[in-house]
Amino acid sequence: MDKSKILIIVIFVLIIYVGYNNHRENERLKRDKFALTSQIEQLQQTIAKNNQIIADNEQSKRELENQSIERQEQINEQLKNNDCAGQLVPVAVSNSLYNRAKNLRQSTDTSKSIK
Repeated sequence: MDKSKILIIVIFVLIIYVGYNNHRENERLKRDKFALTSQIEQLQQTIAKNNQIIADNEQSKRELENQSIERQEQINEQLKNNDCAGQLVPVAVSNSLYNRAKNLRQSTDTSKSIK
C-alpha cells in the first residue's frame, strides 16, 4: 500500500472515532439536560408551595390582627362607662399582662422564620 491510502485509512478511522465520541458526548449532555430540567421543575414546585404557605401565613396574620383590633374595640366599648376602668392597674399586674401579650405576639410572628 502506498502512503496516501494509509493516510486516507487513518483519517477515516480518526473521523469515525471523533464522530463516535461526539455522539456519546451528545447523549450524555441530553441526559444531564433532562436531569437538570427535572430538578428545576421540582425547585419551581417547591418555591410555589413555599410562596403559598407564606401567603397563607400573611393572611392568617392579618386576620389575627383584625380580630385583635375588633376585640380591643369591644373591650373599650364595654369599659367606657365602667368606674373600675378608670382606676390604675398595679405595675406588677400590668407588666405581667404586657409580657404575656408580647410572648403571644412573638409566637405568631412569621417574619422571623422566613428570614
